[in-house]
Amino acid sequence: MKIHCIIHTRRNIPCYYEKWAEDNGLEYGVTHVVQNEPLPQVHDFDILVSMGGPQCALNLHHYPYLQDEIALIKQAIEQDKKVLGICLGAQLVAESYGANAERSPHKEIGVFPLSLTPEAQEDPIFKDFPSQFPSGHWHHDMLGLPEGATVLAQSAGCPRQIVRFSPKVYGFQCHLELNQKKMQWLLENCQEDLTPTSPYVQHPETILSHNYEVINQHLDIFLQKFILE
Repeated sequence: MKIHCIIHTRRNIPCYYEKWAEDNGLEYGVTHVVQNEPLPQVHDFDILVSMGGPQCALNLHHYPYLQDEIALIKQAIEQDKKVLGICLGAQLVAESYGANAERSPHKEIGVFPLSLTPEAQEDPIFKDFPSQFPSGHWHHDMLGLPEGATVLAQSAGCPRQIVRFSPKVYGFQCHLELNQKKMQWLLENCQEDLTPTSPYVQHPETILSHNYEVINQHLDIFLQKFILE
């Protein structure tokens, strides 16, 4: 089984998706679109993961390569592939369904709890999750909500954190994959995101004090069910 991950930053800090694929014996491929690497063909993968990035989905005309990626996502969905979008990637998945990204009510930077919606109790994956669990966050915007999509989790700062588009297509505005190293990199390279302060922007020391292994454990449960079952 082949997982292909699309990276939207110039430096790829390995996160939990790569570790999970290796631990479970899956083939893991990567495309760095900002380095002009060509996107894969839809027959090259079984699962497509579109990651986050600094690009703003509210201004897609600034990023022609994101339009190509949206077309690939749409093609993958049409061919019944499993697709997972993370942050910017989740917004691109929604765009493939015709739903534009929107400003989130609040910018969220740090670790804050997710709360499952009543609809999550009917979801085959999230029905066994706790009603609240922690997640990393680093976003200003949120994914659009096309007709037929279901919000499964929200936070105090954002009403669309986990969305099911179909049984084989999910979007996470949140970041369950983050680790200490990736958070450190974000703090060093995206300092402008920390201002202005708000109840949903944590201090760097607070951000680095969290236990990301606990957060990753919830992603492990999701991936086991979404990909392997």
